[in-house]
Amino acid sequence: MQMNATFTSLVAVGDSFTEGMSDRLPDGTYRGWADLLAARMAAQTPGFRYANLAVRGKLIGQIVAEQVDLAVAMQPDVITLVGGLNDTLRPKVDMVRVRGLLEEAVERLAPACKQLVLMRSPGRQGPVMERFRPRMEELFACIDELASRHGALVVDLYGARSLGDPRMWDVDRLHLTGEGHRRVAEAVWQALGHAAEDAEWGTPMPPSAPPGWVARRTADARFARQYLLPWIGRRLTGRSSGDGRAPKRPELLPYEEYKGSVEQVRGRPEH
Repeated sequence: MQMNATFTSLVAVGDSFTEGMSDRLPDGTYRGWADLLAARMAAQTPGFRYANLAVRGKLIGQIVAEQVDLAVAMQPDVITLVGGLNDTLRPKVDMVRVRGLLEEAVERLAPACKQLVLMRSPGRQGPVMERFRPRMEELFACIDELASRHGALVVDLYGARSLGDPRMWDVDRLHLTGEGHRRVAEAVWQALGHAAEDAEWGTPMPPSAPPGWVARRTADARFARQYLLPWIGRRLTGRSSGDGRAPKRPELLPYEEYKGSVEQVRGRPEH
């Protein structure tokens, strides 16, 4: 990828990670790495256009059915695709089907843009994630193979030690904080050929004293009550946090036209 590359448009496709949860702004909307990336690209390219089709909770089949054709029709310079991780976190998953759908998405998106960007999603450390790690790594191996075959970039967030730090994750333990999203934006920015603004984005933060036993148990109880139990309830009833929710930036418009738009979907704190 050439340095100081110039792109005039970006379309982001995916789930809550790309929608921007949990990088919440004061007005209740979610920002996230894709918005931060678009802002940087717009600052250097007048008239830069941006769309974000991502919706929280979407599985790879829903991303293919609901977002891929829209992104293809927009014919942007850059498309980012991050999907499939929600599938791997389900109690039961058909990884052959997930890989097939991801391949379908890449085959349709790659010819529709100048540069397709895929990612190995970040993953925090912890005993719960160990159960799902083999599935995640199977997904990432598929991403690497598809990228090699179709000329896509792969941004390796999974291998970034900085993003494994629990301090980079919101209290729901599923979504990055604002600082985590900032680092992801920097990683993609550099992968697209731009000069680094933060060459140390992947460097872990200085160590801090671990929380005490009482603080850990209090945090665990809050997590279970506010996030884990509702998440289990949705899985058991076949519901999703994204049901009925439209993308926050559904049209490929000049970046500035989204600022202050009353039509932007407001983020709510449910997961």
